[in-house]
Amino acid sequence: MPDLTPVIAACTRWLLNAYPPPAGALSRALAEAQARQAATLAAVLRHPTALDVQLLDLLGPGGADRLDHLTGHDPHPDDSAWRTWVDETVVSWAACLLAEPALAAHALATTEHHTETGALHRLTHPNTHDTQATPLLRHPDLLGPVASLHRTSLMERLAVEGAEMA
Repeated sequence: MPDLTPVIAACTRWLLNAYPPPAGALSRALAEAQARQAATLAAVLRHPTALDVQLLDLLGPGGADRLDHLTGHDPHPDDSAWRTWVDETVVSWAACLLAEPALAAHALATTEHHTETGALHRLTHPNTHDTQATPLLRHPDLLGPVASLHRTSLMERLAVEGAEMA
């Protein structure tokens, strides 16, 4: 798989800053695992070929400014470097996948890279600890504004009709 690490890391960090987990190391670790899994799957879906990744490297992902404005997040001035690697579409698709585990499972099954993305069970089949660690990160109403930005293109990419996978 081409290297999407900078985009995945930046999108994961943005999601965790915008939708922080409850206090505690375990909650933070579980939330980070789920956000990273969602960002990984979204990035692979968004940039499926080596050429897509090369274009991303050449043109850049666009940054987090619109997402910050939409969520009311006021970033710290020292956060500018990593924020340039946030891909708005990847974050929006990740939000869709986090809000709907069934959609995430469908997305994983339809991607050509499903064996390369590893076991994404925390994303597709969250257990009680996973959901307790992500009350904001998986809340459909809170994720709604971000998820709706590019939901239509995700559904087209996955050839899914309707709003719910359940």
